[in-house]
Amino acid sequence: MALEIVNDTILKPSPSPLNPHTNATIPLTIFDRAAFDLHVTILYAFRPPMPSNESLMQGLAQVLNYFPHLAGRLTVDEQGRPCILLNGAGVRIVETRIGTTLAERLPFEPSHELTNLHPPVEGVEELIQIQLNRYTCGGLVIGQTAHHRVADGQSMSCFFAAWARLVRGLDVKVLPYHNRAAVSIPRNPPRCEFNHRAVEFKEQQTPPVSASNDPSSLSIVNLVIHYSAEFVARLQNRVCQGGSRYSTFECLLTHIWKKMTLARGLGDDEMTQVRLAVNGRARMKPAVPMEYFGNLVLWAYPRLRAKELVNESHSFVAKAIHDAVIRIDNTYFQSFIDFGELSKGEGLVESAAAMGNMLCPNLEVDSWLRFQFHELDFGGGAPCAFLPAELPVEGLLLFVPSSKEKGSVDVFIAVSKDHVESLKRVAHSLD
Repeated sequence: MALEIVNDTILKPSPSPLNPHTNATIPLTIFDRAAFDLHVTILYAFRPPMPSNESLMQGLAQVLNYFPHLAGRLTVDEQGRPCILLNGAGVRIVETRIGTTLAERLPFEPSHELTNLHPPVEGVEELIQIQLNRYTCGGLVIGQTAHHRVADGQSMSCFFAAWARLVRGLDVKVLPYHNRAAVSIPRNPPRCEFNHRAVEFKEQQTPPVSASNDPSSLSIVNLVIHYSAEFVARLQNRVCQGGSRYSTFECLLTHIWKKMTLARGLGDDEMTQVRLAVNGRARMKPAVPMEYFGNLVLWAYPRLRAKELVNESHSFVAKAIHDAVIRIDNTYFQSFIDFGELSKGEGLVESAAAMGNMLCPNLEVDSWLRFQFHELDFGGGAPCAFLPAELPVEGLLLFVPSSKEKGSVDVFIAVSKDHVESLKRVAHSLD
């Protein structure tokens, strides 16, 4: 795409008594250390009219005072612990001009080309970067990269909502909760009841399954499968036969897991599992505010044989998913906190898949269905597109509320080139 960079600068928080930049160091929690050690990229597309870049940057400078961690830097304290340094060093802002209208580029689908719409993510010390891509019509694509060790998706949804409100001249509706120490207090004495060292972490760094970490050199294709509100309703009726109740996400994951198993042509007795993100805010006791800013996610691992996924009912598969999620309860989260206390000083390596990995026969799934990204309004209305720039791991799935219709869902899938046509054929079949 023809993209011209017109400005590249560091934006610091505006002067405010809210954020005195004390140079305090905030140790990463064990939840932060289990997150991806990389920048997560997201694109938000807005049709015109949109506020000027100056207004957006002024609002960003203000909102950083409520979220000082994002304007800081990762560091190590005197005890060798990874920390966030609250020094107000600022965030990177890139402004570009694109010589077409936004309408000429829509609809977007994740691709390597779309990575031009956000700043590079290698060798970056800034914890968040924002790229303002302005089209000739006045439309805008905001490209964001944010370091996952600092915040999870729930946290970033709160950040963006607060930024949008300030740009519109409103107050921040709900203040973020920043007490990381309070959400990771170990028991006395700490006791580790689950094998976290082999689940959330791995004992040593292992090379990716693929020979290359560059997704563009692999046979990985990014697809977007749209499920209408009518399809979702029919699917829920199918899954919830017999009186059981499952969430929209559980119903859609049931369907996609079955279809991916078919498309991959797995052998009957081959085991396949899903690594499924579970938000701990409502599961921990006492519950943690949804406005908590940091990472508070662990993972469930439902496992089935391929023949069970192909031959058993939707309800059978949904129950396997639901039961695995239920097991990640307050006891599990507390055990993980205690593991963090018992493993202090160790060089833990997160078990998340590296870029370029081929996960087949397994899947890794994240749901953004309960986040408020799709309701962002900087003054010109909600986004007309909201998506990752690229999914670089085969078998990675992302569930996002669709902007096409209320109640509909877009599922972004990274799939092997060999399985694309098979998946397209079965993706909307309820048989």
